[in-house]
Amino acid sequence: MNRPKGIAILGSTGSIGLQTLDVISGLPGRFRVAALACRRSAEKIAEQAARYHPEMVAVADPAAAEEARRLLAGEPVEVLSGAEAVSACAVEDVDLVVGAASGIAGLPPVWAAVGAGKTVALANKEPLVVAGELIIPRAGESGARLLPVDSEHSAIFQLLLGQDRRAVRRVILTASGGAFRGLPPEELAHVTPEQALSHPTWSMGPKVTVDSATLFNKGLEVIEARWLFDLAPEQIAVLMHPESIVHSLVEFRDGSILAQLAPPDMRLPIQFALTYPERLPGRIAPLDLAGLGALHFSEPPRSRYPCLRLAREALEAGGTAPAALNAADEVAVGWFLQGRIAFTRIPEIISEVMAEHEVRPADSLETLLEVDRGVRERLEEDAGKWS
Repeated sequence: MNRPKGIAILGSTGSIGLQTLDVISGLPGRFRVAALACRRSAEKIAEQAARYHPEMVAVADPAAAEEARRLLAGEPVEVLSGAEAVSACAVEDVDLVVGAASGIAGLPPVWAAVGAGKTVALANKEPLVVAGELIIPRAGESGARLLPVDSEHSAIFQLLLGQDRRAVRRVILTASGGAFRGLPPEELAHVTPEQALSHPTWSMGPKVTVDSATLFNKGLEVIEARWLFDLAPEQIAVLMHPESIVHSLVEFRDGSILAQLAPPDMRLPIQFALTYPERLPGRIAPLDLAGLGALHFSEPPRSRYPCLRLAREALEAGGTAPAALNAADEVAVGWFLQGRIAFTRIPEIISEVMAEHEVRPADSLETLLEVDRGVRERLEEDAGKWS
């Protein structure tokens, strides 16, 4: 066997990070956990470090970093603090960086990893949503490779292997519809965060789970697919598929459609990204095709899911529009999870931000981060009107 592949996991204490470590544990001898990074979960990352023995741990929050140092006293591991420390993990001497940090905080370390020419297993949507226009050419210059971890993009990546890209008519992303897919629209204003986090098929972090219920998550995936696969916006379709078994489809110009099917378990696309180009036995039981029953597909109702339309409009506008879109959603979802606003306020907030945003060219990473900060500040100033 070749030497173990060195891995840095950004966002190791979140849902994708935890599942990545589970995949690594299931493939002993294949990987070496070289670096772990999180925002503020000191106790959890200390437990991970004690088990996986990385050379470096980074905690963005300084107080949490100090607690992690105390918990890891006596362990041969360097504990760094601050957001720049997370980016330092991304340029470590590793073979692969797992970009699983949540939200816009995941953009700077992925930017650093791409600039360093790393292979990045990308689970965090925000880097390509906000800065795809800059990251893709940066990867071309540095030789970095982006391997998608989202189940939908992993499916498309697999379906396109060995295919002539010129023969692709369109790709079709599937959407479960989230926790409220069968709820009458008039009841959405009264749903609770606890209800929103009860996803019927997937186990994900809270932000992504709420975004799944609004279909904002699918809108972000449309933007990601544009950059990952060099597609025009009109080549990216979305279909509702409540069973979450078909993860994406690719339609070719001759009329053929290829689909990727798998259980709704993120460990499968994570393992594919970690072991690519190999396919290794894992912990996921294969599908029982005879026992699946019917699989259903339908168009997402436009009136019920305005967030999907708003994301498409941001993609068409380009420049700084996706950065404003993403910041507005992060704030709105955060407020909903805190019980400060109703669920139906999320698309209203995003819509107002997008209507007021003056689109500028995405000429630098700092420009995009400045837009992100500006949207958050303006929303906090006017927070009272949304309660």
